[in-house]
Amino acid sequence: MGVRIKAWTREEYHRLAAAGVFAPGARVQLVRGEIVETTPQSAAHATAVRLIQQRLEAVFREGYDVRAQLPLALSEDSEPEPDVAVVPGTARDYSREHPTSAVLVVEVAAGTLRFDQGSRATMYAQAGVREYWILDLERRVLEVHRHPRPSGYAAITVAGPGEAVAPEAVPDTPLHVADLLP
Repeated sequence: MGVRIKAWTREEYHRLAAAGVFAPGARVQLVRGEIVETTPQSAAHATAVRLIQQRLEAVFREGYDVRAQLPLALSEDSEPEPDVAVVPGTARDYSREHPTSAVLVVEVAAGTLRFDQGSRATMYAQAGVREYWILDLERRVLEVHRHPRPSGYAAITVAGPGEAVAPEAVPDTPLHVADLLP
């Protein structure tokens, strides 16, 4: 494991971006003080993101904004851009500042499962994100992480394509895992 020389803050991260340090179109995020480069999306990944967004928009209506690949200002050292996040309010509520939490975050794992289960899960739990899902494209399952704690999520379950999962914030609206998979 490498040694972290500098833990970046959101303010420093934004200054670097404004100064043109990152190449145009670079896919980077701030995760727990580290500037992380993300890989280009496969067609399956992009399709899964759209399917998740469409299904969540159908169940989270009034009072929620379903955001795809937009920033969450979770802490001083974390501003990830999750594949899909459900935040309270409307899009206009975030015209001046990014949301600081979410009721549900979904990441699509296509070669990133260890990172999504490790650093990302810890970051979301520490920020108090109530529910975190990982759609694992390789195993074709949905990991459901609930009950955030400072060390991670207290409850993790796995649902396969023949099963359905209801978000905690809207428990009467189950989503079929098969409908989320490309």
